[in-house]
Amino acid sequence: MQTQTVTYNNILEEMWAMCEQADTLREAGCYPQAEQLYLQAMAHPASQDEEEWAATANSLGILYKYMGRYDEAEPLYQKSLAILESTRSPDHPDIASLYPNLGGLEHARGNYTKGEPLARRSVEIREAALGPEHVHVAADVAALAALVDGQERFEEAEALYNRALAIFERELGPEDMEIAINLNNLAAIRYRQGDYAAAEAFYTRSLQIKEMHLGCEHPDVGMTLNNTAVLYKAVGRYQEAQALYEHALLIFKATLEPNHPHVLLCEENYAGLLAEIGQQVLPTPGVKI
Repeated sequence: MQTQTVTYNNILEEMWAMCEQADTLREAGCYPQAEQLYLQAMAHPASQDEEEWAATANSLGILYKYMGRYDEAEPLYQKSLAILESTRSPDHPDIASLYPNLGGLEHARGNYTKGEPLARRSVEIREAALGPEHVHVAADVAALAALVDGQERFEEAEALYNRALAIFERELGPEDMEIAINLNNLAAIRYRQGDYAAAEAFYTRSLQIKEMHLGCEHPDVGMTLNNTAVLYKAVGRYQEAQALYEHALLIFKATLEPNHPHVLLCEENYAGLLAEIGQQVLPTPGVKI
C-alpha cells in the first residue's frame, strides 16, 4: 500500500510540475507552448482524478480567455464548476475561484450585466470564508469592479478598485502585478471622466510595473500601450499616440493570433488615428492595418 501511495504521489507531482511550467509560460505570454503543456497534463494519468482534471481545465480556460478563444474557455470553466459543485458545499472557497473566471469571460464578451452576479457571488463566498481584507477577496472585488465599470457605474467601480488596490498594496507591496492591473483600470475610469492628467499618471505607473515583471514585449504591456495611445489621441498628442499604437501592434502581432480581440481593437484605434491626422504623420514601415 505504501508503494502504491508513493507511486501515485509521484504521478501527481509530475502532472503538477507540467501545470506549473504551463502557468509560467502563460504568464510570460507564451500561449501556444502553455496550451500544449496544459493539454498534456489533462491527458496525464493523474487527471483521471476529476478534481485534478478540473484544476487543469480551469487553468486552460484562463489561457483560452487570454488567447481570445472564449467559446473554448467557457465549457472548461463550466465542467470544472460542475465537478467542484458535486464534491463541495455551495459556499466553499474553491467554488468561488470559478465564478470570477466565468464573470471575466462575460466581461471580455461585453456581457457586463450577465457577469456581475457571478462576480458578486464570488466576493460573498470568499468574504465569509477568508474575511474582507484577504488578497483573494481583493482579486474578486477587482473583477467585480471591471464588470460594474463596463456598465458605466463609474463611482461604484472606482470605489471597488480602490478597495482592492489598498489591500494589494498592504499585502503584496507597491509593485505587484495586481497593482498594475488595478491602476490600468482606474486610469480608464479617469479617462472617461475627462481627468486626463490622473489617467496618464495611472497608465504610466501601470506600464512601469508591467514592464518590470513581464518585459517590454508582453501582450499585457501592449494593452496598456494601446490604452495610453487612446488617451494621447484624445488630448491631441498624435505623434506620441501613433508611436504607442505601432509598438502595441508589433507586440500583439508577434504574440497573438490575427483575429484576437486585442489585435482587432488596436488596429481599429490606429486606423482611426491615421484617418484623423491625415497625412501629418505616415505609418511606420512594418506596421500594417
